[in-house]
Amino acid sequence: MSRDLDVEITVGGGQIVGTLALPNDASALVLFAHGGGSSRLSPRNQFVAEVLRQGTFGTLLLDLLTPEEQRDDEAAARLHFDIGLLAGRVVAATDWLVAERLLPSPQLGYFGASTGAAAALVAAAKRPATVGAIVARGGRPDLAAGVLDDVRAPTLFIVGEHDEDALVRNEAARHALAARHKDLRIIADASHLFEEPGALDDVADLAREWFENFLMLGTEAQPGAP
Repeated sequence: MSRDLDVEITVGGGQIVGTLALPNDASALVLFAHGGGSSRLSPRNQFVAEVLRQGTFGTLLLDLLTPEEQRDDEAAARLHFDIGLLAGRVVAATDWLVAERLLPSPQLGYFGASTGAAAALVAAAKRPATVGAIVARGGRPDLAAGVLDDVRAPTLFIVGEHDEDALVRNEAARHALAARHKDLRIIADASHLFEEPGALDDVADLAREWFENFLMLGTEAQPGAP
């Protein structure tokens, strides 16, 4: 059983909306930061979120833009590259979760995709005590290059084998990241959207394992972690 709630979070530009799911046995919560013009309805992130919930994680799938901003972005494709704006929304949602006492544990995780991965990294640098682990799927961490040496949360980068530009960007980000625990995992035969059979299953399994190791158990319990 779980509590499924549609939530609204007040931000400077109005309100952003999200879908919060909290299994009764949730041990931790993961916030999903979408990118590239996507939304909380992204089938790929919904699939990963469902796998995490089966592993007793709560999830918050969040639209980082207000409805008005989303309409503007569909026309101009500009706001989903405004990492400062998107990161501010992730921070606002993080602070809201803390204020509403909705976190099952002291720290939460971030799952970021595309430009949402950059927003998650910037937000993690701003809330180091609250963010316990990060997973970036096909992300643009290069857009957060200025804060990578401030990110302490264990971070996993997941990239498709055939997504050559992302491979270069994510490998460079892994080297630049200040976090002690960091890794880059490559999904064989996968492209940027992980549409190949089994590719998204691999992404979800890697994400669940990373969050279990570093969010539920904590880094101190993982002496052999990368």
